[in-house]
Amino acid sequence: MIRPLMPSILPRSLLARNIVPLVALLAFSQACSLAVLLRFVQRPRLERAADIFAGYVETLDAMLAAMPAGAAAATAAGLGAQPQAPPAAAPQPTPSPLRLLRDYQRDVFLDVLQRRLPPELLVRWQDNGDERVWIRLRHAGPAGAPAWLPLPVIEDARAGGLTATVLMSAVLALLAALTGYWLQRHINRPLQELAHAARLLSAGQAPVALPTDGPTEIAQVSTAFNQMTQALQQAEATRSLMLAGISHDIRTPLTKLRLAMAMAIPRGADDSFVAAVEGYLDQIDTILQQFMDYAGSGEREPPETGDLNALVGRLAADFAGLGHEFELSLGALPPLPFRPVSLMRLLMNLMQNAIVYGKHGLAVRTWREGDRACIAICDRGSGLSAPELEALKAPFSRGRNAQGHAGGTGLGLAIVERIARLHGGTLHFRPRAGGGLEAVVALPLHASAA
Repeated sequence: MIRPLMPSILPRSLLARNIVPLVALLAFSQACSLAVLLRFVQRPRLERAADIFAGYVETLDAMLAAMPAGAAAATAAGLGAQPQAPPAAAPQPTPSPLRLLRDYQRDVFLDVLQRRLPPELLVRWQDNGDERVWIRLRHAGPAGAPAWLPLPVIEDARAGGLTATVLMSAVLALLAALTGYWLQRHINRPLQELAHAARLLSAGQAPVALPTDGPTEIAQVSTAFNQMTQALQQAEATRSLMLAGISHDIRTPLTKLRLAMAMAIPRGADDSFVAAVEGYLDQIDTILQQFMDYAGSGEREPPETGDLNALVGRLAADFAGLGHEFELSLGALPPLPFRPVSLMRLLMNLMQNAIVYGKHGLAVRTWREGDRACIAICDRGSGLSAPELEALKAPFSRGRNAQGHAGGTGLGLAIVERIARLHGGTLHFRPRAGGGLEAVVALPLHASAA
């Protein structure tokens, strides 16, 4: 039960996951250190100071009691004695959230002092800019009456040294946290470079070799990634060479076969047989081209910033010239990076599918959705459902409505899906309002997402 909750509680980034526990640990250690300092160092010091102060007060009270009443009153008056304590003096002054340490020391000092003195000697604390302790002495007034005598607060009851210590500890903790933050950022930088290189590699681009002069663990990861990149580039070169050889080796005998048929079969001998054979040859050539298109779906074509609506308009005009009208609804789109030939192949495949399987209600519309440009190729057909089409994005998958269409390999939607991912985009299908289907391609507006 605890493990599934951990991902939702922990921060997402590695930086935050390391810094947050570090800061929490520093705060906890500082709190523990402060508690130990107050309990085992500062409190005994305050109790000792209160005992010494109480001894001085008792000595003063006993001295005034031993003197004649007039002399005692005169002596007390010279020390600032008053019949009543000032209103600012209180047994328990109001605490302030901004002076917690100072209030703690004052309360401990007053509590120990009051317990140490006789009950008749009352204690008050004045804290209105001029800190004083007022003591009610028994024989400090006229005719031996009680009077309140102000006494200066001893340094041990103040929190100046403790406050400076706590502030210094907080500064050192902050410095440690900032140092940890800097170290983690330094560690994260190679990871960010690795993630960027991986995105470039997945987009079909050759990333720059990662530096291998960092910490040993990061250097090992960078070295392994560089070796993987080199192996993939070598495999891509081998694949391209192999595909070129296959294309040449198959299309050359196909061309020779066409020529041999044209020379061997007299004109008008068996037109149906010739047409059937040429049809089979065309199917072989089409299938070969589909394999070539799937194997190389534009990875080597560099992206160019262009007008997507203009590309859609040109394709729609070309299909209109072939007798297939697409209703256009083009929204405002900013220039965006895309591979023109690859994206044209994507749109042509989807529009051709709409013509073959949807047959009517053909339309193309574009719009902007956040940081993405969206293209929808629509039809009013009643063939496959959206979930069935989603399954056909896998290579070599053919739907039940493709049984009557020869020459297919089940790679059309796989090619479209691959080109969409090459651009950092997505392809999905959804029901069209009013009936039919929509094939929606979403492409990023910025080159960094490609």
